[in-house]
Amino acid sequence: MPSFHNGEVEIAYLDAGEGEPIVLVHGFASTKEVNWVSPGWVDTLTRAGRRAIALDNRGHGASSKLYDPAAYDRATMAGDVRALLDHLGIERADVMGYSMGARITANLAIAHPERVRSAILGGVGVRLITGAGMREEVAAGLEADSIDAVTDPQAYTFRRFAEQTKSDRRALAACLRAGNVPLTREAVAALAMPVLIAVGTRDMIAGSPEELAALIPGAQVLSIPDRDHMLAVGDRVYKTGVLKFLEERP
Repeated sequence: MPSFHNGEVEIAYLDAGEGEPIVLVHGFASTKEVNWVSPGWVDTLTRAGRRAIALDNRGHGASSKLYDPAAYDRATMAGDVRALLDHLGIERADVMGYSMGARITANLAIAHPERVRSAILGGVGVRLITGAGMREEVAAGLEADSIDAVTDPQAYTFRRFAEQTKSDRRALAACLRAGNVPLTREAVAALAMPVLIAVGTRDMIAGSPEELAALIPGAQVLSIPDRDHMLAVGDRVYKTGVLKFLEERP
């Protein structure tokens, strides 16, 4: 598994296929394999003639584990994506993030618009600018000595997921406590690259994709029918819509 260092932080990544590059940024408590390989995204993109690049965010997968919430500021995590582009010698790429990964993608597009050819924001809507991060109960559930001690339903779901993926639960708790600092309306309104917002119609976490799209000039909305926040990730409608967007964007 290739990796590189952004300062003292080691970032693991995969690089598959040839063609125009698209960087994939996974969500909280996930990994590049869980978010992008297993659901078939990497195969879908490479078969379509794209170069698919996916990283493990800091604190996740095979990348460095950090235990200070300050290390997980989403703008700092966006810096890891920019550093990956630098490491691979890529001046500009399409970037797709899901959930927390969409927030990281948006931060990258705001801070370094010249590096982002298009931005695909999956699993996030208007809460990108209103915040609404996960509750402290989820962090406490990740840190509990036993899953049997976790009574909060959302905390239990993430604890079980973290155990299934053999994640470092302390690192995930620190990442969660960093919070999703809301972006400003002015910042997202300044995004000039093509933007696609893809959200499941049963997603109760993202917030309205239409409200977010109304703030970004030219942004498109892709509704993923009958899918919630978790199940939308690998949906065929999502994949088909993204490929169409990539073909049609300037």
